[in-house]
Amino acid sequence: MFNIFFKTTIRNLWKNKTYNFLNIFGLAIGIACASLIFLWVEDELTFNHIFEKRDNLYRVMENHNNDAGKVSTSGVTRAPVAASIKKEIPGIKNTVRFSWEMNQLFVLGDKSINENGVYVDSTILSMLNIRFIHGDITGALNQMNSVVISETMSKKFFGNIDPVGKFLQANSHYPFAVDGAFIVTGVFKDLPKNSTYQVHWLSPFEIFSNKNVATKTWADNSYETLVELEPSVNPASVNKKLENYLSTKMKGSSIQCFLFSMNDWHLYDHFTDGKQDGGNIKYVKLFSLIAAMILLIACINFMNLATARSEQRAKEVGVRKVLGSNRNKLIRQFIGESLIMSFLAVVMAVSILYLVIPSYNLLVQKDLSGNIFQPHYLGGLIAIGLISGLIAGSYPAFYLSSFHPIIVLKGLKIKSSIGAILMRKGLVIAQFTTSIVLIICTTIIYQQVQYVKHRDLGFKKDNLVWTRVQGKLKDHFSTIRDELIKSGVVKNAALAPDQPLHVGMSSEKYSWQGKASDNRTLIDENDVTTEYVPTMQMKLISGRNFYSTPRVDENSVIINESMAKVMGTAGRIGSVIHDGQWEEFDWGKSVNLTVVGIVKDFVYNDMYKSGMPSILRCINLAPGAMLMSLTAGIDTRTALAKIENIIKVNNPGFPFEYFFLDDEFNKMFSTETLIEKLAGVFAVLAIFISCLGLFGLAAYTAQRRTKEIGIRKVLGASTPEMAGLLSKDFLKLVIISCVVAFPIALWAMNNWLQEYQYRTTIQWWVFPCAGLTALLIALVTVSYQAIKAAIANPVKSLRTE
Repeated sequence: MFNIFFKTTIRNLWKNKTYNFLNIFGLAIGIACASLIFLWVEDELTFNHIFEKRDNLYRVMENHNNDAGKVSTSGVTRAPVAASIKKEIPGIKNTVRFSWEMNQLFVLGDKSINENGVYVDSTILSMLNIRFIHGDITGALNQMNSVVISETMSKKFFGNIDPVGKFLQANSHYPFAVDGAFIVTGVFKDLPKNSTYQVHWLSPFEIFSNKNVATKTWADNSYETLVELEPSVNPASVNKKLENYLSTKMKGSSIQCFLFSMNDWHLYDHFTDGKQDGGNIKYVKLFSLIAAMILLIACINFMNLATARSEQRAKEVGVRKVLGSNRNKLIRQFIGESLIMSFLAVVMAVSILYLVIPSYNLLVQKDLSGNIFQPHYLGGLIAIGLISGLIAGSYPAFYLSSFHPIIVLKGLKIKSSIGAILMRKGLVIAQFTTSIVLIICTTIIYQQVQYVKHRDLGFKKDNLVWTRVQGKLKDHFSTIRDELIKSGVVKNAALAPDQPLHVGMSSEKYSWQGKASDNRTLIDENDVTTEYVPTMQMKLISGRNFYSTPRVDENSVIINESMAKVMGTAGRIGSVIHDGQWEEFDWGKSVNLTVVGIVKDFVYNDMYKSGMPSILRCINLAPGAMLMSLTAGIDTRTALAKIENIIKVNNPGFPFEYFFLDDEFNKMFSTETLIEKLAGVFAVLAIFISCLGLFGLAAYTAQRRTKEIGIRKVLGASTPEMAGLLSKDFLKLVIISCVVAFPIALWAMNNWLQEYQYRTTIQWWVFPCAGLTALLIALVTVSYQAIKAAIANPVKSLRTE
């Protein structure tokens, strides 16, 4: 019995191989696309799952009130917080302090490699349950000048041998990091890409603290504090004690602290006015919806083509019934054929998935791998195959098996039911509505990214190159700068704490005449050399730049427009700003700073925000980057070669690494750019799948109307008229799809844009362009079948009459 069923199914599939291939291939593409998206979604949802204690791990956050009544949220706090709250707040099991991540140069023989890492407390190893490959996790960071390195870093320096007990020389380019020999006390397994901490070395925080006096005070909020709660402790009770905790340590402070769960770090890390209100979870929801829509489009195709072609088998049903087949057998036959086609599509989808996943990983910058033999993957594929097959096969099975054999065998035409026709048209509308929405969304996302990329940054990023300050580069900076300018390849150079798009220092301790006592606005600070403003080509609105002799301006500041607005009437040249940030120390620096210049607002940290209040100070405490403005029109390779030679001559023993500010700028749009690319790719695929179905339906319609076309041609109808007659019904459906899609896309993208402070406006022409694109694609798809039917010889279609 099964043998007969199988043979019959294969014959039917082969008899209509073109139609069946379109059907199977369309569903396979849909399943493969949805699978790729769900792999990405799974990776996002399992972020930080490598850390077994994640349910009890929290970051200490700070809420800062400003004079406008707004609250800004920061993920950094003060170094003493960790030890203090562990001692004073019940329920806290462990705490750890983190320095900021830094690239430190490690040397072993002739190998010199910059590696990213942090200085941390030893409790990090047990809190994150870091897995060791070599060494003993107990006490691995208790020894001063010890270092724990990643598996990848270990292989770079030591190959496959156990490096525990061996030494690495550190030549730091950070002023608060440590030079000297570090002993390797452990090797940990590389952390996956879907984890917050992407570091290759860990070293004791005490080393960092001994060189950085600010870690001993409550003034500097530049450090991350991680907390592990006892499993039975409610974080809300700890938050009550943390809320005004800093006011007991810092007189007059209005900063409020709270715990932020590790489970929320990646997907729910966006705060507005001090309240958690989403984050990357919106993209997870968006792409889950896109995956569902693409899968739905593919299933719609499958069902549409199956129901449309099924009526051609009416005579087959009549013959089978006359020969003794009952209705149940016919139902099993049709559903069985549909299930076989569905599972062939699943097998094809898995093949496509494994072929494209390496390229997909490059696109999304992840290490995704789908093992279909894992229960949840296998179950999902089986479910898709069953659901698609059962739904697609149910209509022909129950509808055709109900035919009376006498009617079909007498040659009487079986009219399609109104319900079946409406269902097919409704499914086509749903397909193209989804595709048009995706096209519009992709276009507007692209426009938003381009709008921000081309905004006025307040400086010129073109031809700006930066390199890390290493070794004695700071001490030899004047000589290096002079030689670079004399070489003709560099217009100007300056030192700064970090590359220009990142400003990490901020304080609420600045004050000025007329400042309200409850004004706690955070002021960002950049400690730069005198050449910074001209190197960045910032625009001075009033006042002057720093003098070329730094000592003359060590008590001077240049402020931006936003800072001038915050200061009110005091925001002018000659005003005095009092810096109370470092009053606990005697660094030989005056705390009274005179405003000598005002520059146009410049953009940093968040490209979507308006200008933040900021000051430039003419001091050179801790430079981390040297910026260079290349001479316009110079060959880049030649310029970089000359720069490298000059720097190495004056600062030997350190590798020359350079970074273009353009590249750093583009990296800041990585999430939006990824969303744009993915939405674009899946919009194209959604249109493609929809057109496969449209192509099949057009072929079926042309076949059903063969005799009508023949009669019309005999009566004088032209080929264009016939092609138009066959195409117009489908084009009407696409036009209806546009009417449905436009308001949906407008609502969705308007809500999306509201999340950005600096955003583009939705242009009206995007909608008709998207609609015309879909209409044109549909017209090309249908026209092939329409023209083919219109030019056919009418004698062949009418000769049986």
